Amino acid sequence: MKITDLRIMRGPNYWSVEHPKIIVLKLDLEELADTLTHEVPGFAARLQRMFPGMYEHRATEGVAGGFFKSVEEGTTFAHVLQHIALELQTLAGMESGYGRCYMAHEQGTHFVIFSYQEERAGEYAAHAALRITQALIKGEKYKLDEDIDRLHQIREDEYFGPSTYSIVSEAQSRGIPYIRLNRHSLIQLGYGVNQKRIQATMTCGTACFAVEIAGDKNATKELLDEAGIPVPKGTTVYDQEELKRAVDRLGYPLVLKPLDGNHGKGASINITNWKDALKGLAAAQHYSEAVMVERYIEGFDFRLLVINKKFVAAAKRTPAMVTGDGISTIKQLVDQANKDPRRGVGHEKALTRIKIDQHTKNILKAKELTTQSVLPEGEVLYLKSTANISTGGTATDVTDLVDPYNILMAERIAGLVGLDICGIDVMTTDIAIPLNEAGGAVLEVNAAPGFRMHISPTYGLPRNVAEPVIDMLFPHAKPARIPIVAVSGTNGKTTTTRLIAHMVKSKGYRVGYTTTEGIYIQDKLLEKGDTTGAYSAQFVLKDPTVDFAVLECARGGLLRSGLGFDQCDIGIVTNVSSDHLGLRDIHTLEDLANVKSVIPKSVSKDGYAILNADDDLVYAMAEDLKCKVAFFSMDENNPRILKHIAKGGLAAVFENGYISIFKNSYKIRIDRVGDVPLTFGGRAKFNIENILAAALAGYVSHFDIEDIKRALRTFIPSPDKTPGRMNLFQFPNFEVLVDYAHNVGGLKAIGGFMEDLDVSRKVGIIAGVGDRRTQDFYEMGRVAGEIFDEIIIRLDNDLRGKTPEEITLPMLQGIEDVAPHKQVKVIPEEMRAIAYALENAEPDSFVAIFTEDVHESVKMVESFKVIQHRSSMLVE
Repeated sequence: MKITDLRIMRGPNYWSVEHPKIIVLKLDLEELADTLTHEVPGFAARLQRMFPGMYEHRATEGVAGGFFKSVEEGTTFAHVLQHIALELQTLAGMESGYGRCYMAHEQGTHFVIFSYQEERAGEYAAHAALRITQALIKGEKYKLDEDIDRLHQIREDEYFGPSTYSIVSEAQSRGIPYIRLNRHSLIQLGYGVNQKRIQATMTCGTACFAVEIAGDKNATKELLDEAGIPVPKGTTVYDQEELKRAVDRLGYPLVLKPLDGNHGKGASINITNWKDALKGLAAAQHYSEAVMVERYIEGFDFRLLVINKKFVAAAKRTPAMVTGDGISTIKQLVDQANKDPRRGVGHEKALTRIKIDQHTKNILKAKELTTQSVLPEGEVLYLKSTANISTGGTATDVTDLVDPYNILMAERIAGLVGLDICGIDVMTTDIAIPLNEAGGAVLEVNAAPGFRMHISPTYGLPRNVAEPVIDMLFPHAKPARIPIVAVSGTNGKTTTTRLIAHMVKSKGYRVGYTTTEGIYIQDKLLEKGDTTGAYSAQFVLKDPTVDFAVLECARGGLLRSGLGFDQCDIGIVTNVSSDHLGLRDIHTLEDLANVKSVIPKSVSKDGYAILNADDDLVYAMAEDLKCKVAFFSMDENNPRILKHIAKGGLAAVFENGYISIFKNSYKIRIDRVGDVPLTFGGRAKFNIENILAAALAGYVSHFDIEDIKRALRTFIPSPDKTPGRMNLFQFPNFEVLVDYAHNVGGLKAIGGFMEDLDVSRKVGIIAGVGDRRTQDFYEMGRVAGEIFDEIIIRLDNDLRGKTPEEITLPMLQGIEDVAPHKQVKVIPEEMRAIAYALENAEPDSFVAIFTEDVHESVKMVESFKVIQHRSSMLVE
């Protein structure tokens, strides 16, 4: 049993639109292909002993214990691996409940699909699940704890902290998308010009100077003191001599903490003698040369939270502690406390497990205790000097108890420091009494306060403190998204994408778009290459200048990692025809249609899916969509169109030489086809389909008809505007076409364009893409044999694992079967093939170059044209 392929989906995808974050495994069961779980003695019992929590897995039974029942009755080991991968993540604090398993095309191979929270954890769980399944089959011992510990580590390294998670969750509940920008909780909320950014609880609106003030404890204290806010008396010291003077002036008890520390690191409290003061100085200077020495304030530790100038929550924090029972050792008491199901590793759960670290040992030593000491019954022992939740402390919500004076004080402090999200640490005996009356003081102001104590308090009412954060970032229903048009299909998607982008730009939008040639931001090419996947889509959506996105979405990206966005406003599918079959487990046209259908399935409920009613597979995509649907057709009498219009639907059709919109019983003519440059006087009928789709996209975007018409007329096909798409070059005696068409559908479309050409000879330079099937090469040859009078077969630079003969021989056979006497040459190098065709072009001939390297091919043709022009000048 082995994993032959592993893919990480990060957006809506072929396997699941509703569950975007999934791992897709291709699992070869090898010798276990015909073996079920009940046929391996003791397997079910061993599985249940190792994973008792799997009792909650319902599987197809739909009841608790359902999965175990299926194992006992007999299921595949692929099914077992799926459930183990899910349970491993759950045990590490990353519950992921979606999974499925089904047979692949190859015998004995299965697809195993399961969800994840953190992709690296999901990937690790896949490989660990394979190892565990194999060990259980053999009855071997397995160190499960090592895998759980590793998954915990991955979670702590890469998963959202509770504060970030709460904000992201609140955003998602409002339909605001997010993009993770790095591994350190830098998050983009929203798209394009409407984006906002957060990092933990700091936002793009958090003032830099405010963070600096809050980070300088001495400066903060001076600022608050001058504003009449109670603060502890104290000073800053740098060495033992200055510490001695501070002790003499302030007296005991004292607090020592690093000047620019956080999370209580290096802090020592309730110091009552010189020996402990020296230890406190050393501990603080481990983090900062400058150390604050303050008078110790008696009372309890409270955190007040202010967001956008308003008090929102308060919590009483208690340091990690144990209570003696007169029997158990301190270590045993800590172990008992850590059995609380609310405690986990790091930020995994509401509470963090208590660690007996060096800091704790120092506290014990100062009290002349060890971890083996037994505390008297009822005696409370604090194990940490600070009340941070991250070190095992607990929190009690006291929001409703805070005195109005203290609320006003907290809001004033946030304003004085200038923080949009502000955590204020207060020491006082009772938060329900004004701080100045209770003898309390403000200890610290935090620029990135943790939300964990408020959203998951140990005791009391949880507070949704993320809500006011999102209210602040996106006030009064401020938009978070930008319009997104997604375009897919076998042929025509690049031209359609470029035409829509041109239309959008002409309306004054700052458009970003992706194509097979590159990523464009405001018509500037920023990245070259085939940029039709998730990375490229997010490149556009992350750009802060873009207010409209048009994204070409190809098969490869959808199968590799899914879409780069959660939903679009308009989803277009141009057509589905034979291409890339046999690759990435897509073997039939129906499979390919299911891949393309991800686009219309990802359209928002108020958006439009724009589908080709002349294509059976595309038309069928309209079933069960939750969005609105508009169709386009080259036949105004298409029964599908008439039926759709009769129900009040929207469509675009080619009728009487016009591009027209059908709406209810009305017909809105946009422009005459012959006047649209992209149709080459109406000859390029395949481009009429692209225009129909683009016109619909403009119409449902509420663009005026005149604006749509103007955009269609000003979109002039050229190597710059539409590289590799119908690039025509007129020579004195012949004509040349450069096009990217690389499949049978594209070749047929160009053939249709050439049917009515009044030329003496048609020459085609064709190639087969190496990762296609033998029958695809054959079909390319057959279609070329029907179209051209002379054929030149070239080869791509990258044969993708094929030999030249494996590509050319089937093409030659295809030509032979339809035109046995056709003139054919094989010239492997593309530039040599082009040069040969141009040098030998007959008068009134038409040369069609189907290119791999668009830019070099265009450059070659243009150079030849210049040379020919100079030659003719010399002759004259």
